[in-house]
Amino acid sequence: MNESVSVSPPPVRDAPAPAQRSSIVAVFAGLLVTMFLASLDQTVFSTALPTVVGELGGLDHMLWVTTGYLVAATIMMPIYGKLGDTIGRKGLFIGALLVFLLGSVIGGLAPDMTWLIIARVVQGIGGGGLMILAQAIIADIVPVRDRGKYMGVMGAVFGLSSVVGPLLGGWFTEGIGWRWAFWINLPLGALAVILAVVALKLPKHESKVRFDVWGTLTMAVAVTAIILVASWGGGQYAWDSPVILGLIVTALVFAGLFVLAEAKAEEPLIPLRVFKNRNFVLSTVIGLFIGVAMFGTLGYLPMYLQMATGVNATGSGLMMVSMVVGLMVTALTTGALASRTGRYKWMPIAGMIVLAVAMWLMSTLTVDTPIWVLLGYIFLLGAGIGFGMQILVLVVQNAFPDREVGMATASNNFFREIGASLGGAIVGALFTARLTDLLGERMASLGPAAGGAGELDVNALTPAAVNDLPTAIHDVVVGSFNDALTPVFAMLIPMVLAGLVLAFFVKETPLRAEIEADGEIEADGETEADRDIEADVDIEANTGIEAGS
Repeated sequence: MNESVSVSPPPVRDAPAPAQRSSIVAVFAGLLVTMFLASLDQTVFSTALPTVVGELGGLDHMLWVTTGYLVAATIMMPIYGKLGDTIGRKGLFIGALLVFLLGSVIGGLAPDMTWLIIARVVQGIGGGGLMILAQAIIADIVPVRDRGKYMGVMGAVFGLSSVVGPLLGGWFTEGIGWRWAFWINLPLGALAVILAVVALKLPKHESKVRFDVWGTLTMAVAVTAIILVASWGGGQYAWDSPVILGLIVTALVFAGLFVLAEAKAEEPLIPLRVFKNRNFVLSTVIGLFIGVAMFGTLGYLPMYLQMATGVNATGSGLMMVSMVVGLMVTALTTGALASRTGRYKWMPIAGMIVLAVAMWLMSTLTVDTPIWVLLGYIFLLGAGIGFGMQILVLVVQNAFPDREVGMATASNNFFREIGASLGGAIVGALFTARLTDLLGERMASLGPAAGGAGELDVNALTPAAVNDLPTAIHDVVVGSFNDALTPVFAMLIPMVLAGLVLAFFVKETPLRAEIEADGEIEADGETEADRDIEADVDIEANTGIEAGS
């Protein structure tokens, strides 16, 4: 007698899908606002900081205003990711928003540098969860197959904030006051909280929290040491100074202890098994390379534009809009195409090719390059970044069951953030070293024409100060700046090409059309449920037995 074996589909979690379009739009609007706030706060102080420290009298503590936020946000990323998978994301998301807004209030009222730094750390504690939870919440309400178009918009918002931040910082500083860099967060954050409370309906999680104490502590020390190396190295301290060498040793030791802690933890923050997943590793490394190219360029390109073209800070910010346009065009297009076709492997490949071309073109810049050509190169740079930035997050989310999407998203962003910080520091060190050498050589060659300015402090070379220099010295400084920066773009090309090679090895697994509940992660991205289905199908095909009656 033949027995029939029924092949059951993978388990599907009860979720608010298909949600009404109006509800999805309301939730998504709130997520975009929070992502904009979190990413804006990493850049808004870049132009306002000199005025802020001058008013509060804390030049020697200036670096901590940005470093404090970055350290706190990076440490919190994997914590938010893990807790979101364990206890649910709605309460965490609202809590992170409220903490971020509390930091904004403290910053807006800060009477001195100590309170300003405290405000930035509090903002970082909240801000570290905003981007992670926003990306993971989309995974709670939208299947991977439809998620691309949403991730594309998120990528466009992130790129927009990278340029709008310095513009707003300069505008606030020159107009209504730098404290509005904090106050502007309150109405936007309040809107996001209201939308989250009213419209956000997510699946409930009933797992018990087993907090990874040792993993969190060792990770926090390692991250702090790494970011301090990136922030202090080559600037406040020489790379071979005892402070930097001590921080490097601390980072290595505690990174090793973190690995040991995760190997033994019952519920690790970042399970070591994620590194068995090919798409996770490849996407994280490629994303890291994109981050280095993006933030290494953003760190110096606005000043280059001011030096080479003579525009002010606002003008250079407006010129950077060409990069945002390139990023938005490709991010929105690839997101929509991924949702429509389910094909995505070609996107990071195309992105690395465009990025390599853009880097090569930018390495050929001279002080006489026409502005329209320069803007075209910057547009290509943004296009290359937009091709891969958010699609790689989608690849990572697709490689893990939905119940682990927070951990996977947070881990991916965590390593990308650390890599981008170190990469930006390396780019800065290469540029500063070349600029110092070139200025020394060329100022010495001027002889009497230097007018006693043979020794120029690289750290004091603001665009305004350079524009006030005599013509001969001005031309030397601008030429040196160009010749110091453009080779750095060329030095990044091998890294981008390495990312291109890695992109060919990304496995294009089908984007899931449903929100799944169960399944253990496997090295190739399949879930345990997927393997059970395949096994049942093989049994039926080989034996002709049908189950179940």
